[in-house]
Amino acid sequence: MSSTAGQVIRCRAAVAWEAGKPLVIEEVEVAPPQTNEVRVKILFTSLCHTDVYFWEAKGQNPLFPRIYGHEAGGIVESVGEGVTDLKPGDHVLPVFTGECKECAHCKSEESNMCDLLRINTDRGVMLNDGKSRFSINGRPIYHFVGTSTFSEYTVIHVGCLAKINPLAPLDKVCVLSCGISTGLGATLNVAKPAKGSTVAVFGLGAVGLAAAEGARIAGASRIIGVDLNSNRFKEAKKFGATEFVNPKDYNKPVQEVIAEMTNGGVDRSVECTGNIDAMISAFECVHDGWGVAVLVGVPHKDAVFKTHPMNLLNERTLKGTFFGNYKPRSDLPSVVEKYMSKVQ
Repeated sequence: MSSTAGQVIRCRAAVAWEAGKPLVIEEVEVAPPQTNEVRVKILFTSLCHTDVYFWEAKGQNPLFPRIYGHEAGGIVESVGEGVTDLKPGDHVLPVFTGECKECAHCKSEESNMCDLLRINTDRGVMLNDGKSRFSINGRPIYHFVGTSTFSEYTVIHVGCLAKINPLAPLDKVCVLSCGISTGLGATLNVAKPAKGSTVAVFGLGAVGLAAAEGARIAGASRIIGVDLNSNRFKEAKKFGATEFVNPKDYNKPVQEVIAEMTNGGVDRSVECTGNIDAMISAFECVHDGWGVAVLVGVPHKDAVFKTHPMNLLNERTLKGTFFGNYKPRSDLPSVVEKYMSKVQ
């Protein structure tokens, strides 16, 4: 791979030319990495619903043409000036939010909201010079959340790359770069259920299944899966879910159903849908006095969260998280090791 260092690479990428229109496989030019940047050969990338959401332009100011993708695994092809902790050949996971290691957030044990590299869905260029590293016949193609993994090669800020065990299968651990870590961390790092506690998980897609797995690892006694698709319940059992609720089966708000099931509400809830009604239900279903609800899903840009202030005054806690409060460079390698060692 070193033979391409410093040169423009021509490769294939799936380009979104317009909101909601089918992606087109195009030959793109990928410029060499600049200061604090890394060019990565993407070997595996998966489709996260967030890619679809922003491709539809439901959660951003429309910015096209663009290369989406943010859940992937690859190998470093070359590095730019100032990059010292990565070298060609290293196995890496790109992450949509970064870690500069120098700002107040990065130095805090409580936050992963890096001042420099936190997720920015509206920015389509690199921080170093405000330009894109992608082009087609001289026309710039915009980046997405600093990763753009729907390309055979991409350029990423070094702070948004986690160096991982080269023995880890990239086709498996690539999902740790977004959805799985987000759900797992939302439970273990943010909700922090005590052993024997009750947990409700709203939405049983990949993120929700990971949240349920986190509750299982924490030793929750009851893990209630909530989803409008009952077909998901069978799979959720494999990840620790013990009970299931389909809101469509009841003629009253699902938070009331859960409160009745749990003698006043669950100890913890994790919302993984992005649906504003599910967010409200997740908050209102936790027990007063000590209940904690964690919001994970990305809502519509015009969504408004409404609940009665007494729900807060009655000592329920509402929290939010990006990427499960994991710091990408510091924490993600250990999450990969948990997979490698098959932690139970």
